[in-house]
Amino acid sequence: MKIPFNIPPRSSNEENYISQAIAAKKLSGEGQFNKKCAEWLNKNIPTLMTVITPSCTSALEMAMVLADLSPGDEVILPSFTFTSTANVVALYGATPVFVDVDPQTMNIDVDAIEKAITPKTKVIMPVHYAGVGCEMDRIMDLANKHNIWVVEDAAQGIFASYKGKNLGAWGHMAAFSFHETKNIVCGEGGALTINDPRLLARAEIVRDKGTNRQQFLNGQVDKYTWQDKGSSYLLSELAAAFLYAQLEDGEKITKKRLTIWNKYYQNLADLEKAGKLQRMTVPGEAHPNAHIFYMLLPTAQIRQDLWSYLKERGIQSTFHYVPLHSAPAGLKYGRVAGSLAVTEDQAARLLRLPMYADLSAEDAQTVLDEVHNFFKETR
Repeated sequence: MKIPFNIPPRSSNEENYISQAIAAKKLSGEGQFNKKCAEWLNKNIPTLMTVITPSCTSALEMAMVLADLSPGDEVILPSFTFTSTANVVALYGATPVFVDVDPQTMNIDVDAIEKAITPKTKVIMPVHYAGVGCEMDRIMDLANKHNIWVVEDAAQGIFASYKGKNLGAWGHMAAFSFHETKNIVCGEGGALTINDPRLLARAEIVRDKGTNRQQFLNGQVDKYTWQDKGSSYLLSELAAAFLYAQLEDGEKITKKRLTIWNKYYQNLADLEKAGKLQRMTVPGEAHPNAHIFYMLLPTAQIRQDLWSYLKERGIQSTFHYVPLHSAPAGLKYGRVAGSLAVTEDQAARLLRLPMYADLSAEDAQTVLDEVHNFFKETR
């Protein structure tokens, strides 16, 4: 592709920090750069504790262990999300309960959450789609009223906020992704942030294969043993070194993405006014991170035609999630609460444009020109 959909960002100190990690001769998940990444997130989210994990999926898995998710429990989440959000629920024998999204943001519909709550509801998992924050104040009010855990799926949410509070700082826990498709990357990687003091002591055990090894390393016990359920939720030190360099440059990376996002938004206003497409919406309470720029086309066929048109011209646009409630595993493991009409309609019409920090203004203009040409030539 002349203009690919994504190119992972680079930062200034990655190779230097990786060399430092190698020289320190500590390559497992307890080295200096794991600690630096955790400290950075603790300070900048802010949060009480951060576990740097091999992926956002593993962070969500760890959150489900800490929430004591069991067979018979239910977890409310949007159908419009990545498989990991529901997979971690099914893994522990609980039921994903799929609800609809807000048509303005593609984020979970808070009114739909309230209607879906039952005595079995153990967790609510809002997903901050496109790096635009969910209505976390309303969600936390609901959760506190019904004594339900909230785990933010903030895979796309680094450097974004809602009502002045960073995504990842609202829920009892939150999971971030540093996959190469995200704003801040280390190839594969994630983080679990923990905001509830009741979870801290157990989190140290769960993160380290269910053992009290951290207490042993701190000199609190003379040997460590198996204490609880857990797994190896630790990221390689080499990947953590890469990640720390990215976090240091994160504001600069985000600013570059926002410049591209704003260019798209401003230059597609005429097509929206003409009824050719609908630009994504960011509520005034949300401060986004330009993870995604999407638009909604009038029909699924027009979306397909525009995707093909751009592809023929060397521009890689892309669709997004197939709603989970319609997938084979969703039908097997989950259930639907209420109507999913918005999800089904808008998922079929959504198209994402190329978005990455090093996308040049010239290439972004080429994308815009070709979108305009499509409507001139075919519509």
